[in-house]
Amino acid sequence: MIQSSSGFHPDPSPEAMVQDPLNWDSTYAIARALRARYPDLDLEYVSLEMIYNWTIALPEFCDDPELANDRILMAIYQDWFEELNPL
Repeated sequence: MIQSSSGFHPDPSPEAMVQDPLNWDSTYAIARALRARYPDLDLEYVSLEMIYNWTIALPEFCDDPELANDRILMAIYQDWFEELNPL
């Protein structure tokens, strides 16, 4: 909980912070949304196809699924990995 002058508010979770529509250019925001949705997932067992399917299933996702490519999906994977393994 966070205390402010107006009282107590729940901590902002990564999932709650994602409110804007997501598109394929939003790789970091997608990675954070996926991390929030699948917090205990071992990325070693995640395929690009899984990332694709999970991304287009996000309620905030509003881009054309056919615009996805391996470069974009790898960027989402890398952003997710870096979120889990900060320097």
